[in-house]
Amino acid sequence: SYDLQGRWNGKPNTFLLTFLAPGANALDTVRRVREEMDKLTKSFPAGVSYDIPYDTTAFIDVSIREVVKTLGEAMLLVILVVFVFLQSWRATLIPAIAVPISLIGTLAGMEALGFSINTLTLFAMVLAKHLYGGLGFNPFNPAMVAYVILLVSFPLPMTQWPMADYLLPGGASKPDVYTVLQAWFGSGWASSGHDAITGATSLDLLQHKQGNTLEAWLGQQPVFNQAVFAAAGSEWVNLGFLLGGLFLLVKRVFSWHAPLAFLITLGLLAAFFYDAGSSASPGSPLLHWLSGGTMLGAFFIITDPVTSAVSPRGRLIFGALIGALVYVIRAWGNYPDAIAFAVLFGNFAAPLIDFFTVPKTYGHPIAPSVKRFF
Repeated sequence: SYDLQGRWNGKPNTFLLTFLAPGANALDTVRRVREEMDKLTKSFPAGVSYDIPYDTTAFIDVSIREVVKTLGEAMLLVILVVFVFLQSWRATLIPAIAVPISLIGTLAGMEALGFSINTLTLFAMVLAKHLYGGLGFNPFNPAMVAYVILLVSFPLPMTQWPMADYLLPGGASKPDVYTVLQAWFGSGWASSGHDAITGATSLDLLQHKQGNTLEAWLGQQPVFNQAVFAAAGSEWVNLGFLLGGLFLLVKRVFSWHAPLAFLITLGLLAAFFYDAGSSASPGSPLLHWLSGGTMLGAFFIITDPVTSAVSPRGRLIFGALIGALVYVIRAWGNYPDAIAFAVLFGNFAAPLIDFFTVPKTYGHPIAPSVKRFF
């Protein structure tokens, strides 16, 4: 239409919008567009030039560089951990060679077969479980390794979740299960509503209060002011996990030591730094208990018998350590929820905790392992 006028830096111009086709590579598309524009520039009239004011691939490019950097740091940590615990360069050489070969082979296979973020989760779990010895011998929780890889690789999608129904904007509606199944299997959409409505997690909102006091910020955000206990939606999910965890405790599927130490430590730190809800306050204990993956981590993650401490006293230390790390990362870190990172740090420390907390043998003043250490 001739009713539209375009201006850039106060000068008249013509805007050309480029949209990515389904399945196309964004970085490759931008590169080819720039190459083509550079060729066309040679035939422009005098005084005419082009500019790209908005490029959505800049974030993708930075994310890829950060992923490569994180992979390098992770490899160094793996090599360091193996050397510290095994005290052998020969044993350290095995993961130093196996890790990059496995990653290259996995990513090459994903590229060739066109796999997506969903299959990346599966590969991450397989690498975490079987690269370090297989079922029953993996030092790190495979699910948490997969989650961290996805969180580092896809930070935006991993911090957006479906909103509770009563928080949806006016006129918006979620597709039902039947509609979602139709979309997955290619039968079209049966609903005229939105495909999905997502928003930042409650813990993410808590980290960006924009200078407001905590109480004022909670009153402004619907996810908090329409909640019953802590945060709308996530509070009921956490209460459900709490009931499930208590049921498993009654059935003696696991012991109470790690979950109780985790929740008490998280609550005590949250209460200590709450400071009546100032602008620097990270939130109340109830908000931390009923937000994010707190109850899931307490009863279904840190109780994993393979990657946690063994003795009752060790499990108390293990749970308290993870609870402290969760709060520190939530309050002063860059990631809104910290369960996965804290659990991986706890898995890393579990062998050392077991080393000093194993029960002593009858007739010996201290545990044999501690005696050998000193």
